[in-house]
Amino acid sequence: MPAGKRHLIVILGPTGVGKTDLSIELATLFNAPIISADSRQFFKEMNVGTAKPTPEQLQKVPHYFVGNKSVSERYSCGMFELDAISTLESVYSKGEVALLVGGSGLYIDALLNGIDDFPTPDSELRENLYEQLNRDGVEGLRAQLKLLDPDYYQKVDLKNTQRIIKALEVCLQTGKTYTSFLTQPKKPRPFSAIKVGLNLPREELYDRINRRVDLMVDAGLVDEAKSLYPHKEYNALHTVGYSELFDYFDGKLTLDEAIELIKRNSRRYAKRQLTWWARDKEISWFTPRQKDEIVNYIKQRINS
Repeated sequence: MPAGKRHLIVILGPTGVGKTDLSIELATLFNAPIISADSRQFFKEMNVGTAKPTPEQLQKVPHYFVGNKSVSERYSCGMFELDAISTLESVYSKGEVALLVGGSGLYIDALLNGIDDFPTPDSELRENLYEQLNRDGVEGLRAQLKLLDPDYYQKVDLKNTQRIIKALEVCLQTGKTYTSFLTQPKKPRPFSAIKVGLNLPREELYDRINRRVDLMVDAGLVDEAKSLYPHKEYNALHTVGYSELFDYFDGKLTLDEAIELIKRNSRRYAKRQLTWWARDKEISWFTPRQKDEIVNYIKQRINS
């Protein structure tokens, strides 16, 4: 390995594809810690529904940004960018390789490219948008975003009202799309990124997602969601796997309907994740089964 050159191996891909298992193997092979870029795994109260690494996996490889926040805390891309850069400075003082692993495109982009200079939020506009949300529900906001920024509409988690409102703030305040702020020049970074994307044939991926939801239910997802139900207004819990069960607790769905919705919404989320990364030509794509090819690709990039 060239002396003094810092590398960040980025393992990304849709939900359920197998990022965690592969990343543990790679982290062990390259003696590198893992920075999590899964925005739902930040929260210590959300375990089963976020498919966090197991205690054994966490013990085997040092992890950062797993269970480090409470659902009651606000945590944004901008905060993650600053925290992750600071963490990497410490990591690189001990070694030259680290892994960034996750499926949250916004957070991966924040660390690799930097958060762009968004306008200062207009508090009155934000208040009006939240009033609209409380009065008419999220559907009206989604329709407005689809009209003002169809590209971002295709990428955003449509159950995440905070991100929808943030995007609408920018669109309405500047007259520009939110997407235009996400495509500004990259900020310089003190590392070289090696981007590895994991994907599977669509039917196989969807089957894995469906089976993973069943395993989560068997592992206690319903009880976990029930324990978090009193806090359901927190933004961290406006996410697939929890929102549907909250509707079940409210009597809007049967349990079977809620589980089927979790599967459907997880599949849709996977599709949006892949749409997000389709624009990034720096990603080299593999299946999780191509471990040898992935290792050879990473070694080639490190030694080039």
